[in-house]
Amino acid sequence: MPKREMTDPEIEADVMNRLLRRNCWGAKYLPTDTLVNWLAKRVKRNGKRVRSLIKALVNEGYLLFHKGGKTVSLNPVRSKDITEYLERMIEGY
Repeated sequence: MPKREMTDPEIEADVMNRLLRRNCWGAKYLPTDTLVNWLAKRVKRNGKRVRSLIKALVNEGYLLFHKGGKTVSLNPVRSKDITEYLERMIEGY
């Protein structure tokens, strides 16, 4: 698949959707590098933008860092907000 310019909300929704599909809530987490590598194949700028958006999602409280920032999971406290956000993004496209 060729690289294309995805918007920031599309990338954020894709990150959260990938974690949701793998049921990574709370103590079940996924390596940040794995997420970046999956998305860097489809997004321009080699994953730097993906890493900054993951940090932004952590700062907003949607994601949680584990193991010193090397792994990430969805925040179970914000589960309703996350599912509503993903539904809005899917309806928008």
